[in-house]
Amino acid sequence: MGCAIRAEGVVKRYGGRPALDGLDLTVAEGTVHGLLGPNGAGKTTAVRVLTTLTGYEAGRAEVCGCDVRTEAERLRGMIGLTGQYAAVDETLSGRQNLVMFGRLLRLGRRAAGRRAAELLEQFDLGEAADRSAGGYSGGMRRRLDLAVGLVRTPTLLFLDEPTTGLDPRSRAQVWGTVRELAAGGTTVLLTTQYLEEADLLADRISVMNRGRVVAEGTSDELKSVIGADRVEAVARHTEDLPRLAEVIGAATGARVETDPDTRRVGAPAVDRVATLTGVAREVERAGIALTDLGTRRPTLDEVFLHLTAPPGGPTSDRRDANHDGEAAA
Repeated sequence: MGCAIRAEGVVKRYGGRPALDGLDLTVAEGTVHGLLGPNGAGKTTAVRVLTTLTGYEAGRAEVCGCDVRTEAERLRGMIGLTGQYAAVDETLSGRQNLVMFGRLLRLGRRAAGRRAAELLEQFDLGEAADRSAGGYSGGMRRRLDLAVGLVRTPTLLFLDEPTTGLDPRSRAQVWGTVRELAAGGTTVLLTTQYLEEADLLADRISVMNRGRVVAEGTSDELKSVIGADRVEAVARHTEDLPRLAEVIGAATGARVETDPDTRRVGAPAVDRVATLTGVAREVERAGIALTDLGTRRPTLDEVFLHLTAPPGGPTSDRRDANHDGEAAA
């Protein structure tokens, strides 16, 4: 498997402040790679650098085998980009938008029309093809925007927070489209703040914070940063909590946490199946009544909070989210 993106030590500053502060990023061909981070982490600036929309001061970036600095024109013919907000002309119909972009990309009139028809069908916009895009729902506009990015089939598609502001149904529609693109062989770099989105779509995830990648791996690998799976039980009666804690402590050999308010007792479990079986057996022997018993894995939300927590607490040194893509991107 080849390398679609390779960035090494990339630095980009706005007004003397680093938006990218030594970015290292590798994306394999034919994969969906998630770029995850809070507002101001540098995700949009990374996309702007890698798509030749802005320069950078130090480091090296190569995309689709092209040097971003010296082969920008060649590179632009190989990539597609969909930004955070739909960029279609709302006075034109969906079909007219696609034909217009096809013509701008130097397709002939007939070729642009054929490609527009193909994309309208692919993105389930056929019935609305000749309606003004201004009357489209949010999800339809985003799908049209994605279609625009594919007028000239890209080797690599950059999706910068493609589901921002969408309702759950529209987000699910966009997710389905991304899966179809990946299945067709398109490499996708997806920036997002939605943990569920990265968990569901990305083959690998890079977590950004303060202009650099602070962790990278599959979703499961990143979750292992937090630690082992946990076994948790909820007692029906508060008076059973001490005995339940003893049972779970003996089964796990780990530090037990008890929450009297929820009557929940939990501890890390290295072997989740064996531990759960053992706890269930001992709980029954002890005659402890439970309302719930199970195991759970650390969530990507917990990983995200762990990796991106600012020094000194959650309020320190947050860059202005309104300038993502500029000084705080």
